[in-house]
Amino acid sequence: MSDSSCISIGLLLFPALTQLDLTGPYEVLARAPNTKVHLIWKSLNLVVSDRGMAIQPTTTFETCPDLDVICVPGGPGQIYLMDDEEVLSFIRTQSKQAKLVTSVCTGSLVLGAAGLLDGYKATTHWASLDQLALLGAEPVNERVVRDRNRITGAGVTSGIDFALNVVSEMYGSDIAQNIQLHMEYDPAPPFTSGSPRTACEEQIKIAKEQIAPFIEKRRRATLKAAAKLKK
Repeated sequence: MSDSSCISIGLLLFPALTQLDLTGPYEVLARAPNTKVHLIWKSLNLVVSDRGMAIQPTTTFETCPDLDVICVPGGPGQIYLMDDEEVLSFIRTQSKQAKLVTSVCTGSLVLGAAGLLDGYKATTHWASLDQLALLGAEPVNERVVRDRNRITGAGVTSGIDFALNVVSEMYGSDIAQNIQLHMEYDPAPPFTSGSPRTACEEQIKIAKEQIAPFIEKRRRATLKAAAKLKK
């Protein structure tokens, strides 16, 4: 590990990310003992999420220490990361020594674009799950997927479940359960529409129609990244 007394965890912070992809895991991971969580971007300027929340990076690519865990969140801005060699190179470099290489939501597509999911089982948001196969991964329709040292979370809210799994891996299940209790993470949603597995057909149809143009834009970016991997 980067420091025998402190685990170093890095969350990539980038423009137009979905803030809960980052802040959900951050809330869990920052509660872990002897842990330093870094919010990483190219500069220390405020980064604005897809819904307008401004978040302050704590370190840059140049000053970031070696990470024990690297995590890439998702969101619309993920499309541009897949063609950003500075970002992909940083992720590859940090992943060489990291104990866990992880993502939430469509951050897994960025890991795939970096060549880090070839031959691995992985998940992402349900609307883009099939795109993982284009990058050499095996798509798995589960909330959290572990394959060797890769841990990927599905869409947005799964980031909390994902992070509890990471804490359990790094510190043991007792500490993860303690954090879950302190957070009162005891979800009881008012509806059963949170997944295509439980939502009604009409809700699924509406949701797919709403996001179809963007999903096609994302698919084009994934195909472009996949073509680069084959060169």
